[in-house]
Amino acid sequence: MLVGLGAPDDAAVYRLDDEHALIQTVDFFTPIVDTPYEYGAIAAANALSDVYAMGGRVLFALNIAAFPPQLPPWMLADVLRGGADVVRSVGAAIAGGHTIQDKEPKYGLVVTGMAHPDKIMTKGGAREGDLLVLTKPLGTGVITTAIKRELADEAEVSAAIRSMTWLNKAASEACLAAGVKAATDITGFGLLGHALEMAEASGARLRIEFDRLPWLPGALRHAEKWAFAGGAFNNKSFYGPAVTLTRPLEEWQEILLHDPQTSGGLLAAAPRDALPTFIDACSPAGQEVWVIGEVTAGEGAEVGVEIV
Repeated sequence: MLVGLGAPDDAAVYRLDDEHALIQTVDFFTPIVDTPYEYGAIAAANALSDVYAMGGRVLFALNIAAFPPQLPPWMLADVLRGGADVVRSVGAAIAGGHTIQDKEPKYGLVVTGMAHPDKIMTKGGAREGDLLVLTKPLGTGVITTAIKRELADEAEVSAAIRSMTWLNKAASEACLAAGVKAATDITGFGLLGHALEMAEASGARLRIEFDRLPWLPGALRHAEKWAFAGGAFNNKSFYGPAVTLTRPLEEWQEILLHDPQTSGGLLAAAPRDALPTFIDACSPAGQEVWVIGEVTAGEGAEVGVEIV
């Protein structure tokens, strides 16, 4: 076992031999958008992301679902079709699964992938001088909350869905091309929660520049109106003490940094001299990249995230 409960990461990794390591993860959640097909596609993209965060390729997946019995069959079919289309788009397949009845819909995947044992990316590989790169804009939590409150407009909803269904495959391949050793995907713990996991695992300090952070259309507007999911406040309560603010922020801006993300981008610590390689590898796939900060030295009380 290369990665398991001893050093928790985005997925478990088991060495098969000198050339092959098996990656496995599971993820599922309740609907965050109103359309069944998009819900299935987002849930699948989110589950696949853990394999990509480890530097792997997807082999196959299993459905895991809970559906209320009163839902019409076409709606359930659309959820499963959305997930299957995403998995098929990366050359993999849905190979089975398991469903139960439940009062609230839930859907996701058990995903199996493969990687070379020497090229596995973990949360603990960030080194002083590395640049922090982010591969998707932030703000899915406030946008999906605004959707539930009927506050989001059509353009904001479309942009959020497009981001959440965008796969981290190209970003992962760019990480491998640039020799990245540390990466994680930004999901339920928000940007700062996942950044702190990387900082702690690496024994380093991450310095993030607030003004460099990319946001989905409408994210700042809805955040200023306090369209936050409850998870944002839980994240701030848990991770906030390890965050140092060296610049003044409005309270809503600070909470926005803890906004729970769904199918977010990769946060990677890229060697400074490999950044051009990383960007060049992203370009053919149309993968966007934002440099949002750097890794600095730190240990003990200095392990954490600094917002500048």
